[in-house]
Amino acid sequence: MSTTEKYKRFDPADYLDDLEDVAGYLAIALEESGEDPTAVPRALGVIARSQNMSELARRVDMSRDGLYKALSAEGNPTWSTILKVTNALGLRFELHTAVS
Repeated sequence: MSTTEKYKRFDPADYLDDLEDVAGYLAIALEESGEDPTAVPRALGVIARSQNMSELARRVDMSRDGLYKALSAEGNPTWSTILKVTNALGLRFELHTAVS
């Protein structure tokens, strides 16, 4: 007897259930952004997919397709777009002094 197993492709958007999860995911992306400048925009794309993309696009005054494109692996969003998206998600960037 042969069994066929089917696996669903892992999508981190499926596991971002609340704002705390979203903030933690974005914090990891920020840590990785020193070596990978696309980490934050890609993470925001995942976060946006975990939310209502159409509503988020409306709140940042972009088209849904434009937001998808800006936050895709090939996207190159402006800092203004990144700030609009994070604000619309209920997040904000903060800077703290580094303790040596």
